[in-house]
Amino acid sequence: MPTPRPVNVVLRALQILRALNRQSVSSVDAVHKHTGIPKPTIVRLLQTLEADGLVRRGPQYSYYLTSEVKTLASGYHSEPRIVEACSGPAEALTQELKWPAAVAVQQGDGMVVRYSTIPRSPLSFFHSTINMRLSLVSQALGRAYLAFCGPTEQEALLELVAHGGNEDIAGQEPAIRRMLAEVRERGYALRDPRVRPESSTLGVPIFEGPRVVATLGLTWFSSALDAQQAVARFLPPLQEASSAVSRALAGTAAE
Repeated sequence: MPTPRPVNVVLRALQILRALNRQSVSSVDAVHKHTGIPKPTIVRLLQTLEADGLVRRGPQYSYYLTSEVKTLASGYHSEPRIVEACSGPAEALTQELKWPAAVAVQQGDGMVVRYSTIPRSPLSFFHSTINMRLSLVSQALGRAYLAFCGPTEQEALLELVAHGGNEDIAGQEPAIRRMLAEVRERGYALRDPRVRPESSTLGVPIFEGPRVVATLGLTWFSSALDAQQAVARFLPPLQEASSAVSRALAGTAAE
């Protein structure tokens, strides 16, 4: 029996989904670069995927996957895998330093906390931060992600923030880009001190290969330590915990 010929339009739609999965937000140009599919075809297929709820359009013809795409994954979800890899190192951080640690993943124009060691910490303002939404531009965990993602993704996410209605960053873009360059150069982010000044957070990126997939942070009372003291004390173990998570993710990817 002859092998059935593949349906090209289906293959192209799958190529586009894979390309969108490479980063949080993609332009038509970026999808074309990764797939080689003609741009008019990409636009038509993106519109079809959007109509089915798998893709959402952002500002300036950028596109990103929705949570509905998880229904195609036969029960596989990346967030639980990241949380599983983070839980041990995050718990060890809090056991050593006592302050609560949190892990956040990017979602739309913000970050969402998916794991927290607050139940293990005697020092916290909150009973829980699970599913708390954080800013990409003013919170440490958001800044750490935005600074270390690729330039195309960074620009697209800044566009989402600017047009999302949750934050007014009009006229602040040059200052935000300078801040992100500084974060990338020094390797960590601090929360804007104007946001909940009674506490502070130090955040670092978590990588899977060359790509940032989440961020890890530690929060402390501002009255206990200033930022310089906290960075000197907390940054080395925080970066080691991030590296441990990256190694764990590499191990599960190889399985």
